[in-house]
Amino acid sequence: MNADGVRERAKSLPREPGVYQFRAEGTTLYVGKAVDLRSRVRSYADPRTARIRRMVDRADEIEIAVTDTETQALLLEANLIKRHQPRYNVRLKDDKSYPMVQLTDHEAPQIEITRDPNESATVFGPYTNKGQVETVVKALRETYGVRGCSDHKYSGRDRPCLDYEMGLCTAPCTREIDLESYVQDVSAVERFFEGETGILADPLRREMEAAAEDQNFERAANLRDRLETVEAFHGEGGEAVQSVGDERAVDVLGVAIEGEDATVARLRAERGKLVDRDRHTLEAPGAADPTDATRDDGHGGDEGGVPAVLAAFIVQYYAERDLPDALLLPERHGDGEVAAWLEAEGVSVRVPGAGREAKLVDLALKNARRNVGGRDECGMLADALEIDAARRIEGFDVSHAQGKSAVGSNVTFVDGSAEKADYRRKKLTDQNDDYDNMRTLLEWRASRAVEGRDDRPDPDLLLIDGGEGQLEAARDALAAVGWDVPAVALAKAEERVVTPDRTFSWPSDAPHLHLLQRVRDEAHRFAVQYHQTVRDEVKTVLDDVPGVGPETRKRLLGRFGSVENVREATVDDLESVEGIGEKTAETLKSRL
Repeated sequence: MNADGVRERAKSLPREPGVYQFRAEGTTLYVGKAVDLRSRVRSYADPRTARIRRMVDRADEIEIAVTDTETQALLLEANLIKRHQPRYNVRLKDDKSYPMVQLTDHEAPQIEITRDPNESATVFGPYTNKGQVETVVKALRETYGVRGCSDHKYSGRDRPCLDYEMGLCTAPCTREIDLESYVQDVSAVERFFEGETGILADPLRREMEAAAEDQNFERAANLRDRLETVEAFHGEGGEAVQSVGDERAVDVLGVAIEGEDATVARLRAERGKLVDRDRHTLEAPGAADPTDATRDDGHGGDEGGVPAVLAAFIVQYYAERDLPDALLLPERHGDGEVAAWLEAEGVSVRVPGAGREAKLVDLALKNARRNVGGRDECGMLADALEIDAARRIEGFDVSHAQGKSAVGSNVTFVDGSAEKADYRRKKLTDQNDDYDNMRTLLEWRASRAVEGRDDRPDPDLLLIDGGEGQLEAARDALAAVGWDVPAVALAKAEERVVTPDRTFSWPSDAPHLHLLQRVRDEAHRFAVQYHQTVRDEVKTVLDDVPGVGPETRKRLLGRFGSVENVREATVDDLESVEGIGEKTAETLKSRL
C-alpha cells in the first residue's frame, strides 16, 4: 500500500477512538490504537521507521474498529495482538488476553465469557476485571434467564437441565419459555452491556430491599455487594480511580533485549518487602534496531527499544491481573495512551534515580539479563493453565506390586528445579486400587497443610501422575479436607495435561510441558524407589534365615543397603552388625 492509498483510506475514517489493523492477504501485520482514528492512520503515509515502512508496503488493506473510550481501544489492541500475533508488534508470549462477553448467533443466544469470541457473535468488552464480569453475568442470568450452555447441550433435550432448577436459565431448549419472550430477555441483556445499568441494578435493588424486610440479612448483604459491582461496571476503565494513598503493592520492571527477543523481569514488593519475582519473554521485532529509534508523539505503538517493550508488556501482562499501586521502571515507556490509562487507574509510575527504589530497578534489570533470550517455564505454565503462579509445584505418585507394599511419593520443584529437602513419602494401606491410593495420599498431604503440621509453604500447583481418574480422586480428597490448591494430572501414554475443565495436548517441545514432565518423572522415580525399599523390608530371603528377625533384618539392610550387598559381605562384615553372631553369620553366607 503506497502513501496515496493510506491517505485515501484515512479520509473515510471517523475522528473517534478505536483500533486499526494493517493486513496483507488476510493476515494481520500490525495492530495499533488511536484516540483519533483518521489522524493516526493518516500518519502512516509518512512512516517514521524502516520497520513500519516495510509493514505499510506489504499491507493491502486497513481494518478499523471504533470503541467507546480510549481505554477500551487500549485493551482491544492488546486482545488483538494476543489473538493474531502480528509480526510487526511487540508480542508478549504468555497466553493471556482480556475477557469479553459474547451473545452467540443462535435462535436462543448463549451468553459466555470468552477471550476468543466468535466472528458471528454480538461481543461486548474487553474488560480488565474478570471477577467483576463473572459477577455481572451471573446476575444477568439470574434476572433474565439467559442460557450459558453450549449449543451441543442445548440441542435435542427433552427436559430442562439443572440451571433451570437453580433459576439461572428459563430453558428455551424445551420451550419452558417461548423463543419470542426469550429473545426479548436477551435484548435486555444487550441493553445493559450498552450502558443501561438500571435494567439490572433496579431488580437487584428491589430484591435486596425485600430480603432486608424479611430479615434475611445475609442474602441482603450478598445482593448489596452484587449491586455495587453492577453499578460500578460501566465506570470501569473510563473513570479515574482514587489512589489508595499507602502503596501496598509495587511492581518493579526490568528489561533486557537480545535481537528480536526481549525479557521483562517483574519484582513484587508489598509493604516494602520483596515477596515475588518472575520473568516473561516477548518477541520484539526491530526493538534492537537503532534505525527504528523515533520521537515520542504521545500515541505510542511504533517506538523501538526498551520503551516499546515496556508499553507492550504493561498492557498485555495486566490483562487479568490486578494493577499494582505503583510501577517502578528503568525508563519511561513513552506511550501517552498507556500513561493515561495507568493514571486513570490510580497507578503511580516512577523512574527512580537513586535510593532503595533505584536498587530494586537494578535488581529487576539483573534478573532480566540473566534470562534474556531464554524461556520462563513457570510463567508460561501458569499462563497456559490460567492460574496465578506455578513457581512451586508438588508432584504425587503411588507405587505397589499387585496391591502389596503400597507407597506414595510427594516431590517438590521450585522455579523448575527439584527441592529435595522438601520431598516426602508415605506408606499406604495395601490395596490394588490406584484411585483410592491417590485419594489417601492427597488427603494426608492436605490434612497436614490445613492443620499446620507441614512446615513447607503451600504449593502453587499440584501435579498428579495419571489421568482423569487419578485427578478426580485427588480433587475429592482436597475438597473433603478443604485445601484450595489447583491440581492437574499428566497422563503418560499421550502426555496429555488433564485439568478439571479440559484437556491440553501441548506441543512436544513446549517448555511448560517439559517442566510438568520433569516433576511427574521425579515423583514416579521417588515412589518406585520407596516401594522397592519397603518391599525389601517386608519380605526378603533374610526372613528364611534362622536367628534373623525383623529388627536384625532392618539392621542388615541399613548396614549394607540391599540383599545383594548382604550376599557379597564377608563373615567378618556380617558379624560387625549388632545381633549377628558367628553362627548366624555363617548361616547367612551358606543360605545366601
